[in-house]
Amino acid sequence: MPARIWLYLASRVLDTAATAGLVTIIGKQVFDMTGNLLSLGIIGLVQFVPTFAFAPFSGSVADRLDRRIVSIAGIGVFALLSAALYLYIRTDPADTLPIYALMFAHGTTEAFQRPAARALPIDLSPEDVLTRVMALNAATWQAGTIVGPVLAGFLFTIAIAAPYAVFTGLFVTAAAALLVVPSSGVERLVSGKAGGVQALRDALEGFRFIRRTPVLGAAISLDLFAVLFGGAVALLPAIAEDRLGVDAVGLGWLRAAIGIGASIVTVGLALRPIERKVGPILLWSVAVFGLGTIALGLTRNFVVAILALLVLGGADSISVFIRSTLVPLATPANMRGRVLALENVFIGASNELGAFESGVTAAWFGLVGAVLLGGFATMGVVVVFAFVFPALRHVDRFSDVRAT
Repeated sequence: MPARIWLYLASRVLDTAATAGLVTIIGKQVFDMTGNLLSLGIIGLVQFVPTFAFAPFSGSVADRLDRRIVSIAGIGVFALLSAALYLYIRTDPADTLPIYALMFAHGTTEAFQRPAARALPIDLSPEDVLTRVMALNAATWQAGTIVGPVLAGFLFTIAIAAPYAVFTGLFVTAAAALLVVPSSGVERLVSGKAGGVQALRDALEGFRFIRRTPVLGAAISLDLFAVLFGGAVALLPAIAEDRLGVDAVGLGWLRAAIGIGASIVTVGLALRPIERKVGPILLWSVAVFGLGTIALGLTRNFVVAILALLVLGGADSISVFIRSTLVPLATPANMRGRVLALENVFIGASNELGAFESGVTAAWFGLVGAVLLGGFATMGVVVVFAFVFPALRHVDRFSDVRAT
């Protein structure tokens, strides 16, 4: 494979590890400061709002500018925000408002960086190695989601500000790796000025394309509702402390278990890729994700919780792999930024909105009630989509949805 692919993958794993670790330790930090379940939901809300608000502009930016430069700029901002968190946490603060403000800035940056970064592997990859690159891309993402939380937990026990310092360094290194990717590997796909009105038109065009493509709309919508109702992972700081009685290290392993389960399945996908019955497998994987969430809500045993998260993560990796391959392939190259930006709202941002939903339901129905409600709702979504969107259920091969 070209050297630019390996540089991209190196950047990807470092960026993901720092992001996953940062999210893990911020949840722990805020819950320790407040002891309030709703505070965990607020973290998700302040990240969701800017993603939703800036989606019309972020897709246009990803399509009109060099996606490599957009990604590098985003990672650079992540590094600055992590450094700001380090300086603030060193003061032994009691006020969570600055943390929420910095996470709002993080969500704003993600709104622009995520669509460009997600389109990069497609842009950089020759056609003959695309499937392999997408599998490696998924594997590096999963590796980051394992290393980041575990590292965060161990560093937190050494010094509560230490994770933020280390993750700042990881972000800087990730940006440097992407910086040396040759610019020729990423072409500017759309010409013209990206003004506010034009950006809104671009977003509407992307939305119309999704609406005209039933399989694409169904795949995005399925994950939207599954992630929205299955946001119990955001409650892990409370689950670790109140249900399982473990410290920051235990919390780190709980978050890492999701990535470990996903990585095991991803290796299996690399050795034996999904080639047939893509639609049915997508539906079943989301259903198993719901079952894993239910098991997590019922247990008080740390080992059982780890197993539930392994299953949950493995199922989610299948869903992510199918969708991350299906959506770009079903979208023309000159529209990928816009479509992926809208998907970012429907899927990526729904992670944060799902975290807020879990925080609110936990405040209303208790920790266990919130987790169980999310798991059963996710399974209900699968049943509904299986009947309402038969086009998704009947997808056999990825090539069936390739854009012409």
